Amino acid sequence: MDAQIPGLPDFQINLSTIGGLAAAAVLVLAALSSFFTVPAESVGVVQRFGHYHYVVEPGLHFKIPLGIDRVTLVPTKRQLKEEFGFGTSGATFSDQVSTPREWDLESTMVSGDLNSALVEWVIQFRIENAYDYLFKVRNPGSALRDISESVMREVIGDRTVDEVLTIGRQEIESSALVKLQEVVNLYQMGLRIDQVQLKNVNPPKPVKASFDEVNEAQQERERMINVARGEYNKAVPKARGMADQSIQAAEGYAIQRVNQAEGDAARFDALLAEYLKAPGVTKRRLYLETMSAVLPKVESKVVLDDKAASVLPLLQLNSRPGAEQ
Repeated sequence: MDAQIPGLPDFQINLSTIGGLAAAAVLVLAALSSFFTVPAESVGVVQRFGHYHYVVEPGLHFKIPLGIDRVTLVPTKRQLKEEFGFGTSGATFSDQVSTPREWDLESTMVSGDLNSALVEWVIQFRIENAYDYLFKVRNPGSALRDISESVMREVIGDRTVDEVLTIGRQEIESSALVKLQEVVNLYQMGLRIDQVQLKNVNPPKPVKASFDEVNEAQQERERMINVARGEYNKAVPKARGMADQSIQAAEGYAIQRVNQAEGDAARFDALLAEYLKAPGVTKRRLYLETMSAVLPKVESKVVLDDKAASVLPLLQLNSRPGAEQ
């Protein structure tokens, strides 16, 4: 069947041809929308007429075209994260960072001793159940941000500002991880929280300079204490070692003197026994031994005959040849 457009007598439309082209276009569109690919790090959640139908694994799959089946890709094998109080570039998750004007509101918290601190933190998580993630909670990424902020404020509110700024970081991270996972499980969000990590934790800007001075004073105190302990550990063992050495030397000297005295007494007893047996022989032997020990130390020696009648010849022994009178 042909039709003529008014005002254009030479142009005719073939309705059957238009219908064929439309049918071909529909078929092409249906063919193109009848398959889809799920990446290796995700799963595909198929909805038919808006209702959940099934979940498909990574790979090439087919579906009913023309919008009857809709597929939502959920990255279940990739670790996701959300940042609070700051933001980094290259976000791979839609709710990873908030707007810069919200950073101060997120990070400002009140501690248990009614002081304030600026706390920046990151949560890392995975999607374990794609169905729960999509259908149990509306806007799960935004809901997770609100839950994490609430939990962190609760944990910070149970501790003093000194614990938050110094020694309590690891305990805060562990406690926040447990509480956050409990709330996520309660809401059936299909998430597993892998880590809660504190980043920069600082006092408010108006008091930051004073707080830094306090920290420097505390660090200087700790340094001086460590230096004193080092000197103590170096001096005390040295003194103890010298004392032990002196004690051991005194004990050794005492043992030496006792042994020497006992040896002298034993030697005297032996000499006495020999003297009682032969007094003359023993007396002469003692005399000879004594002289053999004494004479080598004498520079000038004079030997007298026991038969000499006078000592006059000995009067000039001290004079030296050539010496002045």
